[in-house]
Amino acid sequence: MMKCRAYFILVSFLLVMSVGCKKQNESPKKMQMKLEKTAADILGDSNYLAISYGGYRERTRERQPTIEQLKQDMHILHAMGIRILRTYNVQLPHAANLLEAIKQIKIEDPGFEMYVMLGAWIDCLNAWTDKLPDHNVESPDNANEIQRAVNLVNKYPDIVKVLAVGNEAMVKWATSYYVQPGVILKWVNHLQDLKLKGELPKDLWITSSDDFSSWGGGDTSYHTPELEALIKAVDYISMHTYPYHNTHYNPDFWFVPDEQEELDSIQQIQNAMLRAKDFAVKQVDSVRSYMKSLGVDKPIHIGETGWASVSTGYYGPKGSKATDEYKQGLYYRHMREWTNSVGISCFYFEAFNEKWKDGNNPKGSENHFGLFTIEAEAKYPIWDLVDKNVFDGLTRDGNKIRKTYNGNLDSLMKEVLVPPKVVVQE
Repeated sequence: MMKCRAYFILVSFLLVMSVGCKKQNESPKKMQMKLEKTAADILGDSNYLAISYGGYRERTRERQPTIEQLKQDMHILHAMGIRILRTYNVQLPHAANLLEAIKQIKIEDPGFEMYVMLGAWIDCLNAWTDKLPDHNVESPDNANEIQRAVNLVNKYPDIVKVLAVGNEAMVKWATSYYVQPGVILKWVNHLQDLKLKGELPKDLWITSSDDFSSWGGGDTSYHTPELEALIKAVDYISMHTYPYHNTHYNPDFWFVPDEQEELDSIQQIQNAMLRAKDFAVKQVDSVRSYMKSLGVDKPIHIGETGWASVSTGYYGPKGSKATDEYKQGLYYRHMREWTNSVGISCFYFEAFNEKWKDGNNPKGSENHFGLFTIEAEAKYPIWDLVDKNVFDGLTRDGNKIRKTYNGNLDSLMKEVLVPPKVVVQE
C-alpha cells in the first residue's frame, strides 16, 4: 500500500513538472493568444462595463482631441471599471487616434484592458446636403467608410472586438440620412465574407446599432424581408432605447398616476424612474419577441441608452421635467443593475459631455448626456466613485476629478422637478 502511494506521488510530481516545463517553453506570443478576449467573452460580462465615448472638448469636431487627451480619458474610464468603448464613425481621426492611444497605454502597462466597438457611419444619397435625401440609394462614401473601418480592425485586432455598420441608420426619424435595411445588410454580408476569407479576425462580431423599432420591436412597417435577413446575418443585435426622449414623444409611462399623487415628491420621482427602466426593458423584450417569431436566437445588447442632466427644451422645466442629475443617477443605477443581472452589455450614453452636438444651444440636452462634464466634474450618478477615491491622481486637461454641486445634494435637489400628473381629456 505504501509503495503504491509513493509511486502515485512520484507520477503526480513528474506530471506537474512536465506541464510546468511546457508552459515555460511556450512563447510569450502563444501565451498572449490564449489570454486574448473575444466579443463573445466580454459582451454581457458585468466585469467588462461598456460605455459610448467621444472625447471632443470643443464646439466643433474640427478641433480633434489629441492622443494625450484621449489617454487621459482612458485612464479615467478604466478607473471606474469601463472596459469596452463604443465609437461612431471613422471619417474623422478620432477613432484611429483613440485606438492608438489605447495601444500606447497597453505598451506602457501590459495589464491595461480596453476594447472597442468600432462604428462605421452609413448615409443615404445626398445626406447632409441641400439636396433631397434619397433613402433608397446609399451614399457612394459608404464604401470608403467601410474600408477605413476594416483597415483599423486589422491594424488593432487586439482592441477592436465589434464592428457596427451604421448608427441609427435605418430608423425613419433620422430624416437627414437613413437608409433601407438592404443597405446595411449588404455591408454586413460583405464583412462576414471577409471573415470567412481570413481578411478580418474570425472572432470579430459584426452588427448594426439602431433604434429598437428598426430591429422590429415597434412599428410593424419595419418588418420587411430585408430586416429579417439582416437579423439573421449579424452576430448580435445592438439596439437603442431612450425612455428619456419618450418622456416627450410617448409620455404615458412618465406621468404620475392618480394613485400616486399623495406620495411625497421624492417617492414620485423614484417611481417614475423605475417606470423609465421598465419602459427600456419592454423595448428590449419587444425586439427579442420579434426575433423569436423569425426563429432567431442570438444575443441582444444595448448599444445606447442614457439620460441628460440639462435641458431647456422638450425635457426641461417647461416640458416633461425629466432632466436633472438626480434622475440621471437613478436611471444609470437602474440600467446598470438590470443589464448586469441579465447578462446584457449596456453601452451607456455617454462618458463625457460633448458640446459640439448642439453647438448653437449650450443648454441643449444633446450636450449634457455625459457622466462627466467637459471640465472633469463627476455628475451625481458617479459621486460614489469619487468618494471611493478611484480617480485619485487622474486629471482631464489639468482638472482634477471632483463632484458637481461641490457634492452638495441639497443644492442639486433644488433643481429636481416632479414629473407631470396625468392630464384628463374632457
